[in-house]
Amino acid sequence: MTISMYAASVPVFTQMLNSLTDLLDKAETHANDKKIDPNALLQSRLFPDMFALTRQVLIAADFAKGSCARLAGVEVPKYDDTEQTFAELKARIAKTLAFIGSLPASQIDGSEDRDITTSSGPNSKSFKGQTYLLHYSLPQFFFHVTTAYAILRHNGIEIGKRDFIGKY
Repeated sequence: MTISMYAASVPVFTQMLNSLTDLLDKAETHANDKKIDPNALLQSRLFPDMFALTRQVLIAADFAKGSCARLAGVEVPKYDDTEQTFAELKARIAKTLAFIGSLPASQIDGSEDRDITTSSGPNSKSFKGQTYLLHYSLPQFFFHVTTAYAILRHNGIEIGKRDFIGKY
């Protein structure tokens, strides 16, 4: 039995981005309830050489929109990366969800053999669609969502596995 490229991408990204929004809601509530400066959480990181929570969220959203766009064969939307608050991060996720939700399954299905090239700085990588999704994009996405979760949990936000997984 095969699984469609759409089923392996958009619903997975959607589930986890919704979960990430819920995690940010809990973090914001925690900061308000404990009278903690929200920036203490937003700029928190697990180790000094890692990205802060804000950047982890932006990168996760970027992997979702970029992956779906590339699989669908459309231009990747460009966002400014200026988000600094919980509200702005949640709006960024909502914008990403709206974009990936606008892509029809028929545009992503059949992309297993599509040539996809990505670049980050001076580095570029080329893949076939299925390898791109399963071996590059999803692991990268989950790394950043997991790191955002870990930052929040490390900072005392009362969240657990169910919060991470979200609704499916």
